Amino acid sequence: MALTNTQASLQRWHEMLETRDMSILNDLLAEDVVFRSPVAFNPYPGKQVVFFILTNVIQIFENFTYHREFYTEDGLSVVLEFSANVGEKKLKGIDMILFNEQGQIVDFEVMLRPKSGLEALAVQMGQRMAAFMPKA
Repeated sequence: MALTNTQASLQRWHEMLETRDMSILNDLLAEDVVFRSPVAFNPYPGKQVVFFILTNVIQIFENFTYHREFYTEDGLSVVLEFSANVGEKKLKGIDMILFNEQGQIVDFEVMLRPKSGLEALAVQMGQRMAAFMPKA
């Protein structure tokens, strides 16, 4: 059952990227979802901030393409290999996504390389996050 829900959710994820219909993301994210950024040590908890991060990353990435998918035996986790550009910088990475039994994303971790692509993403996301996050 878990694998079925995960696969259905992953199909919706791909549909969202294809159509740019971000309302799909709202359905896919659990309220207690956590995002683990390749540029920040501490994770970002909560649906609102994760929605903001993923929506902005999708806008920043150009020529975004998934290449391979890997599922864990329990069907709750998937690793997606991708490539993209940030301006002139190329990058490769993986999304490691953990789903709950209902097929909602509860943990989303991103790993990226090379450093030049990661830095280009960090600059653009840093500007957007500064505008989004309340000042301490």
